[in-house]
Amino acid sequence: MNEIKLLEKILPVLKQDKNVVLGPGDDCSALDLGTGDLLLLAVDQLISGVHYERLTTEPRIAGAKLLKRNLSDIAAMGGKASWALLALATNTDDEEYLLNFYDGLRVSAEKFGVSLCGGDFASLAQGETSEVASLTILGTVERDLMCCRSGAQAGDIVFVTGALGNSYESGRHLTFEPRLAEGRFLAEGAYANAMIDISDGLLLDAQRMAKASELAVMLELETIPVNADASLEQALGDGEDYELLFCVPADKAEMLGKEWSFETALTSIGVIRANPPGEVVSFDGDDLSKRFKKGYEH
Repeated sequence: MNEIKLLEKILPVLKQDKNVVLGPGDDCSALDLGTGDLLLLAVDQLISGVHYERLTTEPRIAGAKLLKRNLSDIAAMGGKASWALLALATNTDDEEYLLNFYDGLRVSAEKFGVSLCGGDFASLAQGETSEVASLTILGTVERDLMCCRSGAQAGDIVFVTGALGNSYESGRHLTFEPRLAEGRFLAEGAYANAMIDISDGLLLDAQRMAKASELAVMLELETIPVNADASLEQALGDGEDYELLFCVPADKAEMLGKEWSFETALTSIGVIRANPPGEVVSFDGDDLSKRFKKGYEH
């Protein structure tokens, strides 16, 4: 299975009704229900052996990660998260493990002001002990503040929060904080023309923004913030960082730096250019997807 090629065949034929302001293909979908703010919706899965190592990860930490990776999608839209539903399928009969998983999710939900208001529970076929947890997150955003992948403009400055690379092997993929406050600041201040969360790797997610905006992302490799235990290649392709990648009009970039009051690092790493549309290139024009691992694909 190739995730990207499969979705390219599925998504274009999905019909949307008049209430769908933003359909499949962004960090969240957005619905206009006539209540003023838009309703944001996203769903993400947490699969043992893929998104965490079951034998070495505390169940409370795994449960918290499930919610936080969904919150990262809300952050990328500049939104506020409010409600969630959980569907959990497992083949374990370890009740304590499952209760701890739910407890980790509950504690994280309380921390971020999210109501767990429903879901489903099911059994997987017997075999190697495993879980598949799917969480649907719902939130809101003002229509004129919503940040999409498709809003980049030629000449925009590209920024990233935090540092990147080796997040899975180091365990940072379990301890990250979703950039909700930072995303709201960028939306409310009308700084971000386009934004996406980095879950599958900087290079792949930058390419998604480039394709959605029909422009090119030009990265200055020397400026990319790389974790101390990671390489540039890992920062470009590993994924599981859950940082924000966004672009800002050039005339607002200096003000953004002055107004940025978060402990989270903020780094300028490139610019938006007109050509080649849909690609991520270096400042010398090389297609970076041909030089480095592109990112994580299912």
